[in-house]
Amino acid sequence: MMQDSIYALSTPAGGAIALIRASGPLCADAVRGLTGRALMNNPRYMTRAVLTWEGSVIDEAMVVCFCAPKSYTGEDMLELHCHGSKAVIKKVFAALEQCGLRPAEPGEFTRRAFLNGKLDLSQAEAVMDIIQAEADQSARAALDQLQGRLSHEIQAIEQMLYEALSGISAAIDYPDEMDEDVFFSLPGTLTTARDRLSELIEQGMQGRVLREGFRVVLLGAPNVGKSSLLNALLGYDRAIVTAQAGTTRDTLEETLLLDGYPFLLTDTAGLRQSEDDAEREGIARTERALDGADAALLLLDGSVPLQEDLEELLVRTEGIKSLLLRTKIDIPSQWDWNELLKGRKCLDISAKTGEGLQALREALVLMAGPLADAYVTNRRHIKALKQAQLSVEQALIAQDADCASTDIRDALVSLGEITGSTVDDQVIEQIFARFCVGK
Repeated sequence: MMQDSIYALSTPAGGAIALIRASGPLCADAVRGLTGRALMNNPRYMTRAVLTWEGSVIDEAMVVCFCAPKSYTGEDMLELHCHGSKAVIKKVFAALEQCGLRPAEPGEFTRRAFLNGKLDLSQAEAVMDIIQAEADQSARAALDQLQGRLSHEIQAIEQMLYEALSGISAAIDYPDEMDEDVFFSLPGTLTTARDRLSELIEQGMQGRVLREGFRVVLLGAPNVGKSSLLNALLGYDRAIVTAQAGTTRDTLEETLLLDGYPFLLTDTAGLRQSEDDAEREGIARTERALDGADAALLLLDGSVPLQEDLEELLVRTEGIKSLLLRTKIDIPSQWDWNELLKGRKCLDISAKTGEGLQALREALVLMAGPLADAYVTNRRHIKALKQAQLSVEQALIAQDADCASTDIRDALVSLGEITGSTVDDQVIEQIFARFCVGK
């Protein structure tokens, strides 16, 4: 348990109420000094109290105390629910510092919870995911992870691997006393573990969308209506729209929420040959955005004769999901869907009138795929699962017991990187560095 005590503001500055949290062995002295009462003796009850320091009244507040180890951090904790005045907050901070507490570092409360065994590392990461979640389903997936759903899955796989490892170790140490059933059952145990890892990895590839958003790139020739479509889907003017071709010189990303899922829409520069350096750089950025995309909307202008854009768009988007859109259908169309489009999903839309936009929203949700049960959303977790799966597969084809034993231990190390039992200190530093102060 940490020896020093910390404090931080856990609510945004400038609100009506300010929640100031403190953690560590000096919390009992701090609350007694501020209220004149031993409120730590009555934990988990919210008490109205007048905060004073050095004979001056600071504020009227609601106070809650938590005693170790039954607290978020596993240490003594104090919560002061004060008025949100900057002057009040400043005075409370000064009083806490005089009591010996110091300002908390980013994520230090949750880090202490992890170090004191209140959360494993995957649960700790879920705390920040909940805070940053923009979509309902993203928050739901993070909450599942915080409540230990992923941790339980990892523990079940670890149990299989420990059973296999103990059987191999016993057979190596006592070859004359062990039954051959140990080796007969080993492939089945490892196969079950490998298959469960495969399921989690597959789910993680889908669940990544909940954490980062389903990346959709809008592609097409200049002035085809990409920026107009982006504005229409968002419901406000985010991108500049003019009649002049080549207005968009850079990629522009915005998040769209559909059915509780986040979609990251990227407006791009029009695809064409250009001598303009700025426009050429914009087209290069379009190519980079496409490399990281989950899907693409291929826009074709219905108000002008169909050019050679279609074949180029189809070639550029090979290997990812794509949807063909005929734009500007509020103007008489100059062409019809032709033979090249057979077997492909196609929609007619008008950003001006809104025609076809609801069908497009529904199509985007279908393109993202089933995500409702996904709770593996973290790239770090997916990487560790893949490494564990590889080690289990190597154990399955190992030529002797010693090699199989080594491979199984490697798999357990990889799984421990998810829960934090074997993770490197530098990784822990990087994870908690992205937390906000006060959490």
